[in-house]
Parts: sequence; C-alpha cells; structure tokens
Amino acid sequence: MNYKSIITKLYFILIYADGHVNENEISAGKHMAKAEAMGEEDFRVEMELLKSKDSHALLTECIMDLKKLPRNQQIRIIAWLCVVANGDGFMDKAEWQLIYKIYHKELGLPLEEIFKVQKELNRLTHEKSSLGDSLKSVA
Repeated sequence: MNYKSIITKLYFILIYADGHVNENEISAGKHMAKAEAMGEEDFRVEMELLKSKDSHALLTECIMDLKKLPRNQQIRIIAWLCVVANGDGFMDKAEWQLIYKIYHKELGLPLEEIFKVQKELNRLTHEKSSLGDSLKSVA
C-alpha cells in the first residue's frame, strides 16, 4: 500500500470514528487530497469503496503499512489526521483515541514533531482557503 492509499484510508477511518461526518471534516479532506496531489475523482471513488470495508481490519492493515513508510511520511499522515480531526474546532474523544493509538502506541512518534508539521499543514490549508475566497470575491 502506498502513502496516498494509507492516508486516504486513515482519513476515512478517522471521519467515521465519532459516528458522524461533518462538513468541516469533508472540507479538510478535500484540502488534504489537493495538497497531497491526489486526484479529486480518485479520492472520491476510493472513499466510496471504503464504505464496504471492515474498519477494524482496515486499521490493522494501515498500521502495518504505516510502519513501512519513512518516518517523515508517518509524521505527515498523523499531522493530517490532527488537522482533519480539529477541522470543526473540536477533536472528539474517539478521534483522539485513534490518533493516539497510531502515533504513540504503534509508531512511537514524538508529539512535538507532529505538532510542528500540523502547524505547517494548517497554514497551508488556510492560505489556500483564503486565496480561493479572494479569487471568488474578485470574480
């Protein structure tokens, strides 16, 4: 499984972790897909296909594959999960438990490195959102 597939699957697991998906999580996912150079249609199709999968088996598979990725990609994926989980201004307990299990228990990644990348990703998504809003107001 490659980086883009892993991040998409973990995004899917995360947005359904608290039992409901909200617009902010969807919007953050679109920003993530764009920033990671994923085709919008490919991303959407993969998300639809994941609805028929067992989330526990999917998570186990993702964790095994995550462990094979370079550390910088592991950190970037976890940082994206944090960005998405905080997309609505609140990280649900189930979302935090999922993220914690992956970054701390499974990968042993330092939280400060994840926060550093998360901050960069937040800046990136806010800059792109602001640019899009600016372009809409000019049009």
